[in-house]
Amino acid sequence: MRLLDIITKKRDGKTLDASEINALVQAYTMNNLPDYQMAAWLMAVYLNGMIYQETAALTLAMAESGDKMDLSSVPGIKVDKHSTGGVADTTTLVLGPLVAAAGIPVAKMSGRGLGFTGGTIDKLEAIPGFKIALTQANFIENIKKHGMALTSQNSMIAPADGKMYALRDVTATVESIPLIASSIMSKKIAAGADKILLDVKVGSGAFMKDIKSAVELASTMVEIGRLVERDTIAILTNMDEPLGDAIGNSLEVQEAIDVLKGGGPGNLRHVCLVLGSYMLKLAGHTESLDEGYQILRDLLENGSALEKFKEFIIAQGGNPAIVENNNLLPQAKYKITVKSNIDGYIEKIDAAKIGYVAMILGAGREFKEQEIDLAAGMVLKCRVGDKIECGQQLAIIHANDQDKISVAIKIIQEALTFCSQQIQPTKLILGIVDKNGYKSF
Repeated sequence: MRLLDIITKKRDGKTLDASEINALVQAYTMNNLPDYQMAAWLMAVYLNGMIYQETAALTLAMAESGDKMDLSSVPGIKVDKHSTGGVADTTTLVLGPLVAAAGIPVAKMSGRGLGFTGGTIDKLEAIPGFKIALTQANFIENIKKHGMALTSQNSMIAPADGKMYALRDVTATVESIPLIASSIMSKKIAAGADKILLDVKVGSGAFMKDIKSAVELASTMVEIGRLVERDTIAILTNMDEPLGDAIGNSLEVQEAIDVLKGGGPGNLRHVCLVLGSYMLKLAGHTESLDEGYQILRDLLENGSALEKFKEFIIAQGGNPAIVENNNLLPQAKYKITVKSNIDGYIEKIDAAKIGYVAMILGAGREFKEQEIDLAAGMVLKCRVGDKIECGQQLAIIHANDQDKISVAIKIIQEALTFCSQQIQPTKLILGIVDKNGYKSF
């Protein structure tokens, strides 16, 4: 079958088999299919969708398009975790050392951010001397010796996905559940983990704005995992307000350290403990989630998780002194307090607007090549349900560009909605999607 026939078949809403999808992906990876034809096929998928078998075939084709990480020499069950992203989502920086301290090998491949703040790799670059790019040999050696390693994604891991995502970005085909699911899962499979935990964010500060679309995405990824024999579960977590208090790369590293010391924001700490409990259960380390939660909480309280974080930093060339001296992290020139001008209770914190403030200040990217300011961002001083008095702190802005501060203050004030009566705090864990389907919490 000609490649044009494959495009035509999907245009007409018909189902493609694995060989057809593989031929298309392979041709595009080898530059034997022009962008305009792949764009036509992507639009056909966007409009007509894919059944699970097609999406699984696309996932495998992209995973097989380049190098695959071989972790077979690492003892134990390797559990990877992926978050669909949100505001103040610092879970990877906490979960890595926390789960590793429990004896579960953590092998993480992460990327840079596009949007509100930098990705995990950008955050780690705030640590002086930290090496974000490891060879496969060093990556595996660090996992064996230290229980964890984290490296940046390279162009040879699922290269078809990289090419296709760049094209989707400029052809209005990003918002497609099969294309999103296959993009995420192709990289997870290529990264070599045995089991996969997905943290699917839901709300104003997330890509999935409502529970229906989040369940659809989670269900698609879990089914892909089943079809390719990778045990996968998805936890749906709330992103209607920022998860942590710190939004910004250096600031989020400091907040992760606070959590690893047993403190930090309660919301962030609880979500990390829940996600970590599922990772321990997936790895066969515990029988119940309650058991895992208690184990991980003890590791925070007794300092084991913090020590593992220091070990991880040293292993990748960073300066562990940041744990006790946060002034060694990039610092902003200006720190401006935003205060309330009314009394009341916080009814809503628009996570999307708060994230936008961080990007305006320089903490995130509007385009891939943009440099970010590792010191910029903000720290929230209020949560949904809090009682606020006039003159009380709402946030502290960290900025190096004085001209952006007034705009940031205005948007922060617009992002906060007050009411006269106390309301319940945000529900953090919304549900789970596993082989048995969706269950709300």
